[in-house]
Amino acid sequence: MNPDGRQRFDLDLPAPNGLRRGRTTGSCATAAVKAALLLLLRGETVSEVDVSLPDPGLYLRIPVARVERLADGMVRAEVIKDGGDDPDSTHAATLFAEIAPNHSGEARFIAAAGVGVVTRPGLRIAPGEAAINPVPRAMMRQAVAEVLAGAPDPGFDLAIGCVDGARIARRTFNPMLGIIGGISILGTSGIVEPMSLAAWIASIEVYIRVALGENPDAIAFTPGKIGRGYAAETLALPASQVVQIANFVGASLDHLDAILQEKRARLATLWVLGHPGKIAKVLDAVWDTHSSKSAMAMGSVAAVAADFGLPVALRAEIEKANTVENIVDIVRADPRARAFWCEIEDRVAALMQRRLTRVDRVAVRLFSMDGTPLGAAAGAA
Repeated sequence: MNPDGRQRFDLDLPAPNGLRRGRTTGSCATAAVKAALLLLLRGETVSEVDVSLPDPGLYLRIPVARVERLADGMVRAEVIKDGGDDPDSTHAATLFAEIAPNHSGEARFIAAAGVGVVTRPGLRIAPGEAAINPVPRAMMRQAVAEVLAGAPDPGFDLAIGCVDGARIARRTFNPMLGIIGGISILGTSGIVEPMSLAAWIASIEVYIRVALGENPDAIAFTPGKIGRGYAAETLALPASQVVQIANFVGASLDHLDAILQEKRARLATLWVLGHPGKIAKVLDAVWDTHSSKSAMAMGSVAAVAADFGLPVALRAEIEKANTVENIVDIVRADPRARAFWCEIEDRVAALMQRRLTRVDRVAVRLFSMDGTPLGAAAGAA
């Protein structure tokens, strides 16, 4: 049942900060899909399944809490979400999949009870669709293919739900995003990295010390994965000089300055690379960008749009945007789009520079969710 040629990702091995990793809602929903299909197509009732991760070399073994046949030829499987040591709103939630053939030849994704429906533009899923992000959808299609094992695909309705998901969603940004009825099915790697804990802040200091170990001219901070490719390919920074700081922008800057003072050293350039949805929060003096401690960044970006003098009609659209990625799409066609994002980069860099006494230059580079450069990096490209 293991995906051919893949290596098992062992969640028993702690993350570099010593904390326990977990499974995303996307991984759990995919496990439920696979378990349900195994009963539906093969008559197998399983207590665990192997789920192929987006990394083509890895899979994850996930326990299955329950599998049962329902009326009208449907099968339901349930998986308990384990977020590891990350304080995730969906930790311990029950994710489920209810599956039946649809004879369309393709997978159709349906929001069952507790999973939200997108109602506004600007997200990665179109309005009217179940709030199941592209990577989890791809993982579920892969699971279908693995169970079929080359047999003809009749197409399946994949109804994904979450027990008590409507209540859980009230603790997330979903109501503000126009996602109604429940949680979103998320994840880009299938693995929850325990980044949102106080212990991660302490580990960031270690990573910064390693990055500064050979007194380089430059290091980079990235909130997440976006920007890593730019750091490696354009800036030619080795991985050891790229520090993933999660939501802890202010603490990371403070650690950097303190370590430089301790070493009696200076750093020529600090690169800060990522999505404006996180980084632009600094414009409102937000230095911990976790969603539980800060508002979304659309207002900050809209304020810059007004100062920058973007056309009134365009600013009106920006003010109605429900995500910063939506603003990226709105601004994209304007001839001043790159200059606008450069302005935001410069303003954020100036605010960060004020917290640093031993860094000569802060350079911010912003990217869309798919990694497309928005500001100065777009000019370089």
